[in-house]
Amino acid sequence: MKLIILDRDGTINVDRDDYVKSPEEWLPLPGALEAIARLNQAGWHVAVATNQAAVGRGLFSATVLNAMHAKMYKLLAAVGGKVDAVFFCPHRPEDGCTCRKPAPGLFEQILQRYGVDVKDTVVHAVGDTPRDLQAAVASGCQPHLVLTGKAEALRGKLQNGQLTTAATAEFPAGTRVHDDLAAFAEYLLTA
Repeated sequence: MKLIILDRDGTINVDRDDYVKSPEEWLPLPGALEAIARLNQAGWHVAVATNQAAVGRGLFSATVLNAMHAKMYKLLAAVGGKVDAVFFCPHRPEDGCTCRKPAPGLFEQILQRYGVDVKDTVVHAVGDTPRDLQAAVASGCQPHLVLTGKAEALRGKLQNGQLTTAATAEFPAGTRVHDDLAAFAEYLLTA
């Protein structure tokens, strides 16, 4: 099975400091949905692993979160793409759960659901924060950083397409860097 695990906010859609709290606030990043469609058309399954502490904080309900994902599914379908499943952690950081990234719980759930053993299959994981990629590596996935969302600030810290030493302290060794989800898809489909 060809599997990619994506972060949501800052990777697929525009991130907000005050949380994406409604379907109206859920806006795809330019080219992200089309990138997922390209990956699907090349036989890749796509799952999402997302921290959603705003649910645990009572800023919106799981019903509203589901409505955001329904919008994402609809917009993806319009460009010929799909996300197979969304796995989310509703807990606050102080709750100490095992599913909130950087813990690997969401990734482990996804791998179990798909019956994928990372010893036999390369699973790519894409995100815009160190915690996304720390969770990916802890579960045996290959980390890919996109310079969108929270990682947008790292754009000036690249040398020859790689993060400088000072910028990489929190990122796992071997993290590949891409401008955005479309650039990741192009890399994967032409590698």
